Amino acid sequence: MSETQANSSAPNSLPSPADTLLPTYTRAQLALRNGQDRDEIWVAYQGNIYDVSRSRLWRRGNHYEHWAGQDLTRELDHDAPHTPNVFDNFPIIGRLISPVK
Repeated sequence: MSETQANSSAPNSLPSPADTLLPTYTRAQLALRNGQDRDEIWVAYQGNIYDVSRSRLWRRGNHYEHWAGQDLTRELDHDAPHTPNVFDNFPIIGRLISPVK
């Protein structure tokens, strides 16, 4: 078995190269991008931070009962009327740092 074959059969536990190039942000830094304190409107979902600033649906920093500057994973996984594919329309601008437990 070649080295390439051995590496391709190993479990993919390492972040992808694209993930390692993205900046990381804390929840406090994300909270500042709520459309109120700054012009940036960001939301997090499943560890990715999306810039939704250009969406007319997020214009005032909220979208229905969801507020920008937050991790929306739990909310959207339980009661969103759409699939996570809605985030395909927005650029991933960073990764959310999980707090150390």
